[in-house]
Amino acid sequence: MAESFEHIRTCHLCEAMCGLRLTVEEGRVTQIRPNADDVWSAGYICPKGTVLGQLHEDPDRLRRPLVRDGDGFREVSWDEAFEQAARRLRPVLEENGIDAVTAYIGNPAAHNFSLSRYVAAFISMSGIPRLYSAGTVDQWPKNVSSALLYGGMWTFPAPDLDRTDFLIVMGANPQASQGSLLAAPDVLGKLDAIRKRGGKVIVVDPRRTGTAERADEWVAIRPGADAALLLAWVQVLFDEGLVDLGHLEGRVEGVDRVRDACREFTPEVVAETCGIPADTIRRIAREFAEAEKASVYGRIGLCNQEFGTLASWLVDVVNVLTGNLDRPGGAMFGKPIAWSLTALRPPDFADGFEFGRWKSRVRGAPEVLGQVPMSCMAEEIATPGDGQIKALITLAGNPVLSSPDASKLDAALPRLDCMISVDNYLNETTRHAHVILPGLSPLEQQHYDELIWSWALRSAGKFSPRLFDPEPGRPEEWEILLTLAAMVQGQAPGEVDTGALDQLFFAGVVAMLTGIEGSAVHGRAPAEIVEQAGGPGPERLLDFAIRTGPWGDAYGEKPEGLTLEKLAAEPNGVDFGAVVPRLDEVLETPSGRIELAPDYIVDDIPRLAHRLSRRDDCIVLVSRRHLRSNNSWMHNVPALMTGRDRCTLLVNPRDAGELGLEDGKRARVSSEAGSVTVAVEVSDEMMPGVVSLPHGWGHDKPGTKLGVASAHAGVCNNTLAPGELVDPISGNAVVNGIPVEVSPA
Repeated sequence: MAESFEHIRTCHLCEAMCGLRLTVEEGRVTQIRPNADDVWSAGYICPKGTVLGQLHEDPDRLRRPLVRDGDGFREVSWDEAFEQAARRLRPVLEENGIDAVTAYIGNPAAHNFSLSRYVAAFISMSGIPRLYSAGTVDQWPKNVSSALLYGGMWTFPAPDLDRTDFLIVMGANPQASQGSLLAAPDVLGKLDAIRKRGGKVIVVDPRRTGTAERADEWVAIRPGADAALLLAWVQVLFDEGLVDLGHLEGRVEGVDRVRDACREFTPEVVAETCGIPADTIRRIAREFAEAEKASVYGRIGLCNQEFGTLASWLVDVVNVLTGNLDRPGGAMFGKPIAWSLTALRPPDFADGFEFGRWKSRVRGAPEVLGQVPMSCMAEEIATPGDGQIKALITLAGNPVLSSPDASKLDAALPRLDCMISVDNYLNETTRHAHVILPGLSPLEQQHYDELIWSWALRSAGKFSPRLFDPEPGRPEEWEILLTLAAMVQGQAPGEVDTGALDQLFFAGVVAMLTGIEGSAVHGRAPAEIVEQAGGPGPERLLDFAIRTGPWGDAYGEKPEGLTLEKLAAEPNGVDFGAVVPRLDEVLETPSGRIELAPDYIVDDIPRLAHRLSRRDDCIVLVSRRHLRSNNSWMHNVPALMTGRDRCTLLVNPRDAGELGLEDGKRARVSSEAGSVTVAVEVSDEMMPGVVSLPHGWGHDKPGTKLGVASAHAGVCNNTLAPGELVDPISGNAVVNGIPVEVSPA
């Protein structure tokens, strides 16, 4: 009988962070079950968590570096891969300078043990002046809003699902994706529990999602109108005397300005734009204000629309005006065991947040939080002149599928003189690279989520050791990033000492924290802590974050405190309880209060007022995701691709009749950016006037190595997203509410 053993692990794929039990026989994962003893997820699991073994064993996953050889690629040693990368990069730097080099950071970086902790080191040590990321596609409005309201661009309150009586969900579908900027296992189960204890759940969405099916009420809203609806709720709160700051009294600036700004946005004024009766708008505002404990939760669907920043800001405004911020049952700030590096304010914002400090070269798009819209990358590559992008480093991302105006980026990438990709797959983006440097399998590295616990409902934590050892001599992602950073600075790859660079980076982090008043090691000698901290790599950073966190040992000052060693000895995790009010700890605004009405955001309200007078009679497009998908990551896993075609155009029956569309037949969907042909799925889950395509598909491009995904190619909905269609004050892409024409194919 084959020898087998069980490994306890946390799933790394999303913010639910579910506990798993993996059975391993003869070096292969033979079974994955939920871990009922996990202190966090208590036995919950979704289908994606059961396929980590298949991800590890995927024959298409890259194990060795690839370099371009004519129209294809060949496997090479790591030394040759870095030499080839340097050979491509060196002339770009010599002829054009570092301004011609940029990098793209994809979402998977946030879920990777090395990348999540070393992207900051790569950015600072490489000196690359301009970066692009998936953030300007899915969340930048929330970063802008939080930066101005609370003083931290990653300071996100999350709904306290375990204790609330009234929850409004906007622009989110936890049935498919669990939480987003909300860490909680089994979110649907928590919604059921709210209703079971006598509470109420309302879902506001153009589509009757799986989440809406589990709610008390589905409110269908015209895409892009969420900010108008929220302003109307605020207007009702003021008009009917329902504003009650409660424990926030005296801790909020700008309440009067918010009252003035919303005065004209009555339910009757916004009803037609929203597609929601005025009586319904007013009733929900009253019910929310009267609930003992309530929270509005808004996510990606609010961010990537026409008024993304206004909508994201107004979620917090409603929670504040009803006294539901920073109290149990309302919207709470997480208290992580191990703080994230993102909690440290970037040096360039030390004196406060400013926007528009520079503009993109071609379009003139203003910088916001250090970035311009992702869609600018294509034109910056394709347009000659000083500052033209000649070299690109991509980190764990597939922007050819995930960025707006995807076809333009796909056409621009071959123009690059140097493209280096850190990625585990030869996908739609990396097929354009000159060098591909693969990372480890998730099961070949440790795991502890760095950022996600910052918006978790409980102060818990779990550490997962490696399950399989990497091939000897193979660098880990943190070593790859530090090597690339040094190469951008002109070092030859054979001369790079990643250990020395890591020591420099870690010492800098330690010095920064010892200089922050109130930190667990404030005033301590940095050298003393560095000496105690052990060897290089992300485990040292995690141990440092734990030991200087709220329950840490502070490097000997609290001998009974937590360390990584102690956490690792608890494979099912530790739990220090539900989150607690901590507004005074997280506020970093100039006034020391919640700055509820920042000029930068409030000044955008006239643009929304103009929208109310605009009559849109066209069909508009929104995106969606399925429980078995995770953007474009999971489409090469056979077990997740079974069943019926999921890349379909959802159409309301009334619209289907008027447009001459038939269920199962194909339709052509066109926008000013492009067109696709896709199968129709007629369903009353869509409100009239709105159609939906899933995102993350479009695996039909030549030159990839994605056998399963290519057999289920689907179409790329970002082909339809115009690149210059953005929320102007955040630079975030508008990929929901795109006007389209739909006809039988």
